[in-house]
Amino acid sequence: MNRFAAELKIKLFADGADKATMLEMYRNPLIQGFTTNPTLMRKAGISDYASFARDVVQAIPDRPISFEVFADDFGEMERQARIIAGWGANVNAKIPVTNTKGEPCFDLVRKLTCEGIQLNITALLTLDQVRCVASALRGGAPAFISVFAGRIADTGIDPLPIMAASLKEIVDLPGVELIWASPRELLNVVQANAIGCHIITATSDILKKLSTLGKDLTQFSLETVQMFHDDARSSGFTL
Repeated sequence: MNRFAAELKIKLFADGADKATMLEMYRNPLIQGFTTNPTLMRKAGISDYASFARDVVQAIPDRPISFEVFADDFGEMERQARIIAGWGANVNAKIPVTNTKGEPCFDLVRKLTCEGIQLNITALLTLDQVRCVASALRGGAPAFISVFAGRIADTGIDPLPIMAASLKEIVDLPGVELIWASPRELLNVVQANAIGCHIITATSDILKKLSTLGKDLTQFSLETVQMFHDDARSSGFTL
């Protein structure tokens, strides 16, 4: 195991919906949880949501797994969240911060968390959203707040100040953890770890780069040159 990766204090969650890849990540002791969403499930070709989820929970019974509701009506969201929560003690029901009309989910979050349902509030991008969700979760069950730092960065805004401020908003909420979601590169793992973020959830292609943490840059340069050389030879290029 890479020493630098092993010394990370942040929890690493794998984001995806391919069962084989999830099980590969499960065998890695560094991976402490899993997240999914409807878009990832669609990309993985999942057609039977409940069957897939139950199968995954049976295969991974001892690490947190988040499954998202897909309704747009809050009443139906509530019904789906209760079903999802019933799939296992390690399951968090993911609730989007708003529906597609932009209506906030705060009342639903407050109702479910007060009944002891473990939630993962997802798709947050603003500090105001974090404050409102934190207020709704106060006094409730353990929960995750997923702030999409990668999407914040995609707009040209540095997500670090927002993530650091988000941590301060939940510092007095025991059992509530902040997720740095949608990272774009391995550097984000280092950044999230440095500010004390509780969790980062990343796709397998990013997590597989953990072995490069702390790698000597001169050696990395040489390996890159070697790769270019080998690929040129293998392609039979001539001038």
